[in-house]
Amino acid sequence: MSKHFLFALLAVLFSVLPARAETIVVAADATWPPFEMLDENKQVAGYGPDYIRAVAREAGMEADVRNVAWDGIFSALGANQCDVIASSVTVTPERQLTMAFTTPYFENYQALVVLKDSPVEKLADLKDKTVGGQIGTTGILYTQRLNDTQGLGAKVKTYDEVGLAMEDMKNGRIDAVMCDDRVAKFYAERKEGYAEHMRVAFITDEVEYFAFALRKQDTELLDKLNAGIAAVKDKGIEAQLQAKWLDD
Repeated sequence: MSKHFLFALLAVLFSVLPARAETIVVAADATWPPFEMLDENKQVAGYGPDYIRAVAREAGMEADVRNVAWDGIFSALGANQCDVIASSVTVTPERQLTMAFTTPYFENYQALVVLKDSPVEKLADLKDKTVGGQIGTTGILYTQRLNDTQGLGAKVKTYDEVGLAMEDMKNGRIDAVMCDDRVAKFYAERKEGYAEHMRVAFITDEVEYFAFALRKQDTELLDKLNAGIAAVKDKGIEAQLQAKWLDD
């Protein structure tokens, strides 16, 4: 076989092989069930990871979802250690100053979890009570804002993970935990070892929106992700994911 013929044959073979899909590295803090968590094989699972994988497929890409701690997840994006954050990130004006956000993919509210015998029923009942939550989340920011603007009078204690706050409350070290309403319901209604001790005292009426975060300069990737989100919604994939992860 001549060298020229071999080169021609290789060129034909490579021309008919399917192009390898672009892979995006996605960061998710897998401590926020049912949105982000580790499955029985220690793989990142949940509504958010499944959603971004579906979005990537619809956009002709693959998503490599990695577990990244919340306290370092935004700096990881800024340091180019990941391309996207898919970790129940609420769109806020402060975050929009430094990051770009996709079309929102989920509507969220804050909720307060207490022990079943707690007297707390409404926000005013939190005066002089200790409210825990995951550091840097909108649940903690919401509680602090109410302290500053409405004189709520709650004591705030932050944790690296919401599960640690729930454990402290179960053991009587704090009075309540503020977090996303679906996370609150997961612990208070579904998680073994917690549901029998806890209840959701109330859900706020201030709506928030989850979106995927990326660097401001990655405009081409933003367009691809937005197209993927639209396809996931239009094709009914979103409804399937909600039935899988979020239906009670």
